[in-house]
Amino acid sequence: MGAAEAVGVTQTTARTVRRRYQQEGLVGALHERPRPGAARLLTERQASEVVAMVCAPPPEGRGRWTVRLIAQEAVRRGFVAKVGRETVRELLLRHDLKPWRENVVRARTGHPVHRAHGGRSGVVRAATVPG
Repeated sequence: MGAAEAVGVTQTTARTVRRRYQQEGLVGALHERPRPGAARLLTERQASEVVAMVCAPPPEGRGRWTVRLIAQEAVRRGFVAKVGRETVRELLLRHDLKPWRENVVRARTGHPVHRAHGGRSGVVRAATVPG
């Protein structure tokens, strides 16, 4: 049984760790350096605008928001020059929004409000002010 098999990793991983140990020492072998990664495609302001748009009712003639519709509307409204569906999907995921399930709280009264799991929590009624 080889060292890689004994610790449950592939031989490529074992060679990589060995090389890092030889070049950087124990700390370098045990901890990878941070990876640069790609920059976010949307600024915080753009992301906020898209989230606010999704929390509003969908465009006229549409029953609910879809990821494709969100991407198209964000470009049409001038929030971004270009945005892909995957970027929109990840944004919605980060904010725990599922507008296709209509769990977004809307400001309109008398309409159902949905919980995160999609079930209805009741109807929001306009508050009455004692006169």
